Amino acid sequence: MSMYGRDPWGGPLEINAADSATDDDRSRNLNDLDRAALSRPLDETQQSWLLGPAEQKKKKKYVDLGCIIVSRKIFVWTVGSIVAAALLAGFITLIVKTVPRHHHNHAPSDNYTLALHKALMFFNAQRSGKLPKHNNVSWRGSSCLGDGKGKQASFYKDLVGGYYDAGDAIKFNFPASFAMTMLSWSVIEYSAKYEAAGELNHIKEVIKWGADYFLKTFNSTSDTINTMVAQVGKGDTSGGSTTPNDHYCWMRPEDIDYDRPVTECSSCSDLAAEMAAALASASIVFKDNKAYSQKLVHGAKTLFKFSRDQRGRYSAGSSEAAIFYNSTSYWDEFIWGGAWLYYATGNNSYLQLATMPGLAKHAGAFWGGPDYGVLSWDNKLAGTQLLLSRLRLFLSPGYPYEEILRTFHNQTSIIMCSYLPNFTKFNRTRGGLIELNHGRPQPLQYVVNAAFLATLYSDYLEAADTPGWYCGPNFYSTDVLRNFAKTQIDYILGKNPRKMSYVVGFGNHYPKHVHHRGASIPKNKVRYNCKGGWKWRDTKKPNPNTIVGAMVAGPDRHDGFHDVRTNYNYTEPTIAGNAGLVAALVALSGDKTTGVDKNTIFSAVPPMFPTPPPPPAPWKP
Repeated sequence: MSMYGRDPWGGPLEINAADSATDDDRSRNLNDLDRAALSRPLDETQQSWLLGPAEQKKKKKYVDLGCIIVSRKIFVWTVGSIVAAALLAGFITLIVKTVPRHHHNHAPSDNYTLALHKALMFFNAQRSGKLPKHNNVSWRGSSCLGDGKGKQASFYKDLVGGYYDAGDAIKFNFPASFAMTMLSWSVIEYSAKYEAAGELNHIKEVIKWGADYFLKTFNSTSDTINTMVAQVGKGDTSGGSTTPNDHYCWMRPEDIDYDRPVTECSSCSDLAAEMAAALASASIVFKDNKAYSQKLVHGAKTLFKFSRDQRGRYSAGSSEAAIFYNSTSYWDEFIWGGAWLYYATGNNSYLQLATMPGLAKHAGAFWGGPDYGVLSWDNKLAGTQLLLSRLRLFLSPGYPYEEILRTFHNQTSIIMCSYLPNFTKFNRTRGGLIELNHGRPQPLQYVVNAAFLATLYSDYLEAADTPGWYCGPNFYSTDVLRNFAKTQIDYILGKNPRKMSYVVGFGNHYPKHVHHRGASIPKNKVRYNCKGGWKWRDTKKPNPNTIVGAMVAGPDRHDGFHDVRTNYNYTEPTIAGNAGLVAALVALSGDKTTGVDKNTIFSAVPPMFPTPPPPPAPWKP
């Protein structure tokens, strides 16, 4: 039943009995009310009597906000939600403000990244000259600060700096140049991965330390030279020589007091072209530092001209080089150096040289042979074939380069096939290590280079939206190449029959008797002379200093390894070997989707095809 009255604000006022009645009023029979009374206006007292209970109920159910009336339940929920949300937002803000920030990726580091940190530290341990404060190898100090000094009327003022080659204190410029080229190549392709690992500045320091020394080894301000330095120090002990030198003596580099002769050469095409490659590739790494980059490019041009003008193998006239780092040919360095100078300068004359079929023929590109496809400090052909295949994949320059570039690309594909287990070009040990040097000693330096090339080619194909490549009629995905590289690097990091990590300081089981003078002699304020250090060479005790990151020469063809200091074929590390290791590790590290930097290497390369002329001006009558 409803009661109607006049609303004070106008319009009828409807009152439902069910709504207006309280518990006490429910017994009241509204039908007994005087209906006549309803026809006359109610005074305020009557209205309050009739409407009073309903008003009280409305006060309980609704809230008057002035402009609107809302349900009290909705109002309480809304206000409560706002307060709760504010408290939650404040709590989250407090957590964000108080928790320390980390700018690097929080994903746990993979084994390749962990090993990369260590492998780079080896270069810090190999530094010669006045060491920087942040060198971070506690047992090393400044050394050989007199290298190259005191020679009058020479083209060099001093030869302080650079890197010691291996477990001795000789500076061999040929393998050192190759090492720096490999490191620069890895930075150009994978700078994002170095940055993700927090190592980009470190690797650039490593490269600059080498490049600064190379600039001292010839007249780098001149456009034309006729001689350069090949080596500092001496290691020949043949014929029972007892003259103190870097191999006869066993001393910390910091304590060396014997004469360190300088070897110069005037017909050294291989050395000069390799050092040109090192400086040219470094110039791309440092392209944002224009003055320094140009200095490197100028030096590279000078060296390459020298290599072409005065032909000859650097090791032909030097018994030292022939014993330790004999070069078999300089044709591969001509293509390698030419390719790097083309990328560094954009000058087509270097590309024309690097793509001359005659050079490729002399370098052995069409021969095959047992060592075909093996990249090393001596032979860069496999690296060059991949480096120039890159040009075809991403820029496709066409005529007149297409034919030879297609040949290099096909040859690269064949080399990649030869690395796979289902092909019989190279044997494998029972533990799975590929025998790129056919069972000869010191195998790991070749394995890491192949792992780098395989991963890089895989990433090139991915970047070119190509899922794989053909070996004869069979198609293989890029994952197969990457898996080859992983299995080889995993073997080196400890997945081998001996469960031995061949990278010092990585894992729990690694060589403790590394063939290395500085690592084997304690830093105890005692100066051991030339022969005084022999006891540290011959002791069966582990090295007192851990040379973190050093990749030793490696196991034999039966997966055997003798952790003996005097057997350098097992336990000696080299900078050329470690450079390949660093390159392979960074290529495999982190997120596969990061891939290569397609464009940085082409920064100086002009457009392959001329830009079309602008449209003619509109015709005016």
